[in-house]
Amino acid sequence: MQDSARTLVRVQNLTKEYSRGQIAVCALQAVTLDVQPGDFCAFVGPSGCGKSTLLNLVGGLDRPTSGSIMIENRTVTYASAMEWTRLRRELIGIVFQAFHLIPGLTVAENVALPMLLKGEQGMAVADRVNEVLQAVAMDTRRSHRPGELSGGEQQRVAIARAIVHRPRLILADEPTGNLDSKQGTDIIKLFRTLPQRFGHSVLLVTHSEAAAKAADYVWHMRDGRLVNCVRQEA
Repeated sequence: MQDSARTLVRVQNLTKEYSRGQIAVCALQAVTLDVQPGDFCAFVGPSGCGKSTLLNLVGGLDRPTSGSIMIENRTVTYASAMEWTRLRRELIGIVFQAFHLIPGLTVAENVALPMLLKGEQGMAVADRVNEVLQAVAMDTRRSHRPGELSGGEQQRVAIARAIVHRPRLILADEPTGNLDSKQGTDIIKLFRTLPQRFGHSVLLVTHSEAAAKAADYVWHMRDGRLVNCVRQEA
């Protein structure tokens, strides 16, 4: 993960502090890492170690106290809310532990939303929705609504929605947290296929060491710091 010319995400000395009354709490401490196109990186560690904070900062859902974030060689550390919205619509897909599907919409309609928000329409949207629903094995459920799906199926739809606009970076925060072990294993296998099939880089936050084993790189975190990185064997 060292080729700076190809680096998709570069985080340098990233720190995030929160105020709790008169006390400053450091959630992230001087984190530095590079992510290359196609990397699948997992971040593991106990609750409160800074995993989700790091993902939120890289996705523009929170602002750092200090340090820098670069995406595609552009500094975005203190980008405006409007600029971050554009970045998420163009370059970033996010999958949460909760599925956040719209109950009144069908599977296909939920998945189409990111493209519609970009102003795309017609066959371009329909073709792309078909492609990603097939990729997550949900094409036969396209007319169902979220309430008619299992948890694992809902998460597959959420992943399809996250990749439909062809982002370069997927951020996944505990995507198996609401699933049983079988569903969780299936979802992690699906994440494993994304870099191979679409060229996405994936940053996965998980409590599960088993889930992390699917990644190329496993970053262990403790007390807001990256402790070590293990390169997984192919």
